[in-house]
Amino acid sequence: MYQFVRDLQEIYTHSQGEPYQAKHTPLSNSLEANINYLKASFSESADLTVREIRLSGINAAVISIDNMIDKQVLAEGILTPLFGYDFSGNSAEQCYQAIKYRVLFTADMVELTSYEEVEKQIMSGFAVIAVEGCVKMLGAGIQGYASRGVSEPESDVVQRGSKEGFVESVRVNMSMLRRKLKNPKLHFETMVIGEISRTEVCLCYLKGTASQEIIDELKRRLKNVDSKTVLTSGYLVPFLEERNEFSFFSGVGVSERPDTVCGKITEGRIAVLVDGVPSVLIVPYLFAEYFQTLDDYSNRAYFATLTRLLKYCAFFISMLLPGVYVSLGTFNPEMFPTLMLNKIAGSIGATPLSLMSETILIQFVYEIMREAGLRMPQPLGYAVSIVGGLVVGDTAIHAGLIGAPTLMVVAMTSISSYVIPNLYAPSAVLRVIFTFAGGLLGIWGVAVMLCVVLVNLCGKNSFGVPYTTPITPFSAVAMRDVVIRAGWKILSKKTETVQELPGANVKGDR
Repeated sequence: MYQFVRDLQEIYTHSQGEPYQAKHTPLSNSLEANINYLKASFSESADLTVREIRLSGINAAVISIDNMIDKQVLAEGILTPLFGYDFSGNSAEQCYQAIKYRVLFTADMVELTSYEEVEKQIMSGFAVIAVEGCVKMLGAGIQGYASRGVSEPESDVVQRGSKEGFVESVRVNMSMLRRKLKNPKLHFETMVIGEISRTEVCLCYLKGTASQEIIDELKRRLKNVDSKTVLTSGYLVPFLEERNEFSFFSGVGVSERPDTVCGKITEGRIAVLVDGVPSVLIVPYLFAEYFQTLDDYSNRAYFATLTRLLKYCAFFISMLLPGVYVSLGTFNPEMFPTLMLNKIAGSIGATPLSLMSETILIQFVYEIMREAGLRMPQPLGYAVSIVGGLVVGDTAIHAGLIGAPTLMVVAMTSISSYVIPNLYAPSAVLRVIFTFAGGLLGIWGVAVMLCVVLVNLCGKNSFGVPYTTPITPFSAVAMRDVVIRAGWKILSKKTETVQELPGANVKGDR
């Protein structure tokens, strides 16, 4: 038992691991030694291809990974020029220089001096050319692996605007951002994270607009990521949050739209692109930005203001409605109108469970149906929704297991939570907590829990920027685009970057 407690303590105690440092093992001037090292490194993998050739008496080899390159480009753009050039009388270094400057004409070419660089490039779709007697290799980019085409993102749909969404290839995502922002100050920096996965991560920001302190702090946190594998952007989010800070809300934003990310970059934010992930992380990220969508800026100001007010109302409904309903029905039923009170009292009297237990049960059943609809194939997911909505709900009411008013409250709460998809996770957990607080402590329990959530929001910051800015600390200029969205003639007069917001301390506190 003691050892079990020690193991739990070791697992859950936060410790700063050693950051991943890429090794640098110099290449040998022996072609055979280099090939043997790579074969041993890849454990004689079946997809490692080594094509040994002779260039006018000089031994050479073309190394690549099968199905990661375009074989036609390899044959016509690399092997044919190599066999067609006369290397007679050249030394190994002269042969290498001739290949680099006179034989190959590929646009993407890189010089490699270590085994680790060679491994990275051939796993990225490069063909590496090695020459006997030379301690350097030449990588040519001839990527030919299959990738998904650019399409509209499914989870971030807009009515008016671009239909382009990020894809899994980080290079394609970089080009999409470059095409949206044709500015020479748009800067990209790449790094490798994960000792096992060696995932490529790219930082994108606007030089001169983004705070250098935030950039340095972000780099430091990324370098201190001690996860051995990074397979999706969610692996990085906990390492980018503030240390020892607990909150249901995240200070790291996520977007699948290049136009949204470009808008954030112009405000001084930094985008984090992860290879293999069709979404981009945005830091710093504020709470008010969850209620902003691209359609708000495509429509007229008065309509955008109306929809934004609806989003704020929907968020509070999704979080508070079950708790308020349970608290009033349990402790203060006299606050209901007379006709509504008679219906609610009749439904409570006809069901075997208490109002709090009934509400929790319906929420639990709803979450089960939601997960089933998400994980099952799409046609079956529709069937689950129909069965859950028509059969289970209607049958449970007629059987007297649950009440119709309670089912209506939970249904209204669930629909409201989908108005802001990025806030679904915190609102789903918080409404259960508010339901317990309302059922056990009444309306005062709901009020106390609401104060706790507000204090937690106001005390949170993202890379030194207060999370609830510009509401608190208050900024009159930035309030033009929070609850009320001003017209473009007003929004375009003065712009305010994230580090210029009141209360911002971009030096960070980690």
